[in-house]
Amino acid sequence: MSIAECFHCGEPAEGSPAITLEHHGETHRFCCEGCKAVFQTITAEGLSGFYNFRTEPALTPRKLTDSEISRLRELDHTLVQSSFVVPVRGGQEATLLMGGITCSACIWLLEHHMAKQAGVVSFSVNHTTQRARLVWDASQSLLSDLLMAVFRLGYTARPYRADDAEQALKAENRAMLIRLTVAGIGSFQSMMLAFPMYFELVSDLSTDFVDFFRWFSLLVATPVVFYSARPFFSNALRDLRSRHFTMDVPVATAIGLAYAASAWVTVLGGEEVYFESVCMFTFFLLLGRYIESRARYRAGLTGNSLAGFQPEVANRVAGTQTDLVPAHELQEGDIILVRPGETLPADGVITSGETTIDEAVLTGEYLPETRGPGDQVHGGSVNGEHPVEIRVTRAGARTRLSGILRILDRVQAEKPPVALLADRLAGRFVGQVLLITPLIGLGWWLAGATNAFDIMLSVLVVTCPCALSLATPTAITSATLRLRKRGFLPTRGHTLESMHRVDTVVFDKTGTLTRGELHLTATDTLTDLSEADCLRMAASLEQSSEHPIARAFRGFPHTRAGRVQNHLGGGLSGEVEGAALVIGHRAFVESHTATPAPELAPTEGVEVWLATADRWLARFVLDDQPRQGAVDAVKALQQAGIRTILLSGDRSAHVARVAAQLGIDDAIGEASPEQKLAVLKRLIEEGHRVMMVGDGLNDLPSMAGATVSVAMGGAADLTQLNADAVLLSSQLTELPEALYTSRSMRRIIRQNMVWALTYNVLALPLAAAGLVPPWLAAIGMSLSSLVVVLNALRLSRANNASATLQADL
Repeated sequence: MSIAECFHCGEPAEGSPAITLEHHGETHRFCCEGCKAVFQTITAEGLSGFYNFRTEPALTPRKLTDSEISRLRELDHTLVQSSFVVPVRGGQEATLLMGGITCSACIWLLEHHMAKQAGVVSFSVNHTTQRARLVWDASQSLLSDLLMAVFRLGYTARPYRADDAEQALKAENRAMLIRLTVAGIGSFQSMMLAFPMYFELVSDLSTDFVDFFRWFSLLVATPVVFYSARPFFSNALRDLRSRHFTMDVPVATAIGLAYAASAWVTVLGGEEVYFESVCMFTFFLLLGRYIESRARYRAGLTGNSLAGFQPEVANRVAGTQTDLVPAHELQEGDIILVRPGETLPADGVITSGETTIDEAVLTGEYLPETRGPGDQVHGGSVNGEHPVEIRVTRAGARTRLSGILRILDRVQAEKPPVALLADRLAGRFVGQVLLITPLIGLGWWLAGATNAFDIMLSVLVVTCPCALSLATPTAITSATLRLRKRGFLPTRGHTLESMHRVDTVVFDKTGTLTRGELHLTATDTLTDLSEADCLRMAASLEQSSEHPIARAFRGFPHTRAGRVQNHLGGGLSGEVEGAALVIGHRAFVESHTATPAPELAPTEGVEVWLATADRWLARFVLDDQPRQGAVDAVKALQQAGIRTILLSGDRSAHVARVAAQLGIDDAIGEASPEQKLAVLKRLIEEGHRVMMVGDGLNDLPSMAGATVSVAMGGAADLTQLNADAVLLSSQLTELPEALYTSRSMRRIIRQNMVWALTYNVLALPLAAAGLVPPWLAAIGMSLSSLVVVLNALRLSRANNASATLQADL
């Protein structure tokens, strides 16, 4: 007598009286009231399709205890949310680690169920990382209420912590490695038994020995099929239910048919067994997937490698003491102490001390940078030499490092067009193979061939489109890894694919080609005072100002200035070493000095004058200097045949001078945001593929109109959020590297597709002609997959692209 199973979770439903519910004319039985309630919730929301698509039973829901509800309510506290919630457009965004997900149908159910909850703007789950991105309107729903909606379906959700996810990834990797090991041992053992008979190395074997070999091979192959190959069967069942074929369908079909036929022959007698083909097929397939998964892990797309750089605790300064506090409890304005060798727990501004900061984890720049009072620093960076005190500006989920993690999650969740194309090709190919294979087997059987099943099995195995399904995501992952190490972060799934077509690069000027800050370029002394004396006096006055001009004098020797006054729009006045001084623009200084200004040749930069009440002391010339490497970047792009344009809102004469200094092809100045967008549209209408590189909010319209937009690492948050990529390192020499990598990725994907299709086209007629035995088909298909995966992994090698981009184009 069969035992009734719960319709929702699959557990035995033997309760008396029976818990049942009628739905669409069918009576369903449940193991408990909880499963019945979940079923009612799912059907009431019109989501009963979940039961058609799922490949594993759902978890048995349980009622939350009072302590669990209390812990969920704690997540509504602002202080607690600071570690995993960040404000975004439309509400609040939380990163959650999900539990209980067994297949893609679970994700479908969760996403549709959460979309119906009040206040939810968006909810998406990444099956690979088991992480969810929840955006909700806090004025309509509490976070705890939304998490309870997840629990009511039998799943769990908790704030994402890098350590928890790391443990889950390690467990998944360990399970995959065990499956691979079991399949490997099975392959070696079964081939050891099969090869002597294949190549007639052992002759005159008795029937008993042959039967022994077959039974032993069955014993070896059984754990390979039911344990190592289990993911293939689960995924194939999912595909059949959803009517969306992937490579797992022919893989599972081939493994299942070969094992069943071999077991039949072993038990009842027959000519051929295929245990060695089953084991080898499973082993090589798992090996390819393992290599691909390790590439994804190294690329850091899961974010755990980066998250590990953010410490859990911080030393908060309280008077003359320091308190050790959780990093997520830090608030804006807190002062923290970071000792040499420690990792910064939050973003902030140095208030005391000078040191070197290693920002490699953020920007890819391996050389430490000197930082002092007033300089911005970011969480995840490493303090090098001396202790510093930092005033916190952003902590928890609002740090720059957390923003990078969210971008990486978004890139991983998006599927670029080239990957979608590969999936479509693989799906169509699978459908055709499933139709052709039985026809070929039937044809040989009608022709009287005794090996019709062998031929059919070889065709099914040898034509499996594993290469198409494996190699494309590996190439994209390897390319992302390569650029991430160099400080170039793609933020959209289509970025790398779109970049290969770029033939024109348009630069903004201030903050992009130039540093975006004034630097002293010349000093003209007007008295017998030395240049050093004039600079010391000027720097002493400017220490009392936060104006951008004042920053140009930071770092020069100075003394304490007295009675300093800030004259808005003019300059500064005060006493230095007993002398009354005034500094500022020419007209302002003239109004405070009895003698007329000296006649000097005009300059291109900003002029700052220093004088006393009766004499002029010096003229300082300040200007925004080009970034280091800007000339090399422009030259590398031009050598590759890419046109460069400088498009800026600054005065035309200054723009033309910077363009000439850097060797840029064309320069357009005094352009408003609307005019910049019009220039971009005209270039695109002329057939150009344009990359726009900028850093300011005024660049947003033109960046939106470009084929690919790139924001500098120091750009405004809104600019980075809307860009297709972020140049974290702000090193312009990485732009040629990014273009080269994009072209290399596309070339390797094309190579992989050509190889995979060519292999299948050539292998199909050979297998259909009976020239390829099943074991050789398994080796051929598996090696084909390994070839394209290893070819894709070549992208992760770091080369200097400036010398190779021209040849590539």
